Amino acid sequence: MQFLKSDLKDVETHFQFGENWQDFSTQLDEESVQRAVVSLATLLPESIVRGKSMLDIGSGSGLSAVAAFRLGVKHVTAIDLDENSVSATRVNLRKFAPSGDADARQLSVFDLNQLGDFDIVHSWGVLHHTGNLNEAISCASRRVTIGGVFAVSLYRRTPVDWFWTAEKRIYTNGSPLLRATIQTVFKAAYVVSLILTGRNPWRYIREYGRDRGMNWSHDVHDWLGGYPYEPIDAEELVARMESAGFKNEIAIVRPVAAFGLFGSPCNEYRFRRAS
Repeated sequence: MQFLKSDLKDVETHFQFGENWQDFSTQLDEESVQRAVVSLATLLPESIVRGKSMLDIGSGSGLSAVAAFRLGVKHVTAIDLDENSVSATRVNLRKFAPSGDADARQLSVFDLNQLGDFDIVHSWGVLHHTGNLNEAISCASRRVTIGGVFAVSLYRRTPVDWFWTAEKRIYTNGSPLLRATIQTVFKAAYVVSLILTGRNPWRYIREYGRDRGMNWSHDVHDWLGGYPYEPIDAEELVARMESAGFKNEIAIVRPVAAFGLFGSPCNEYRFRRAS
């Protein structure tokens, strides 16, 4: 599906992550925050972020913004297209980073010209859901100050992206019953795949949050409904950013399991804008 320019800023044309983030926020605790801090520090260690300003694009639950404050960021502007995500971000910032200098607002990535520049622009698993990945990358990276950092995580391509694009569109526009059915089938198939590869599915689900402080069921819902969906490979992104005057400092490229039958991994990158 080709998105009209007007559709890109309309939350109704996108999967609405906000309700899921609000539900996830009810389970958010200090342990989850600490895990998120460790995860964020992989791309943005304290030595880079302390005393800096940061723009968090697609704030979701606000977990990344909270983690940034724990690492020493001076100011965070957190934006999201979904007002429910903005609400969840504000609640969690007040709860877990009450002294942080934060501004959470509803804003499209395509309207970032309303903002100034930032030392750090961060977006984890968001820009590939905007409906125009290339333009979203351009809009986001233009807000990085000279010598600043652009930290981004994006789905990589798999052989079955065509299937997931269709599934996500159906799921996003489906009834609650249809969504529940798709979730049940996916989860059952995933559990079977874990067993067949010699892994304990119950341990996997129980320990899932150790990576980023997230929750398996909420991530499954996000994956199944993450529409629009535009993956990109590392080589293509690095070449694009270098042509825009950025140097790649980190590229964490994750392998595609089972040809992408159970999803696409997110690659993580850190670019620095040339001074």
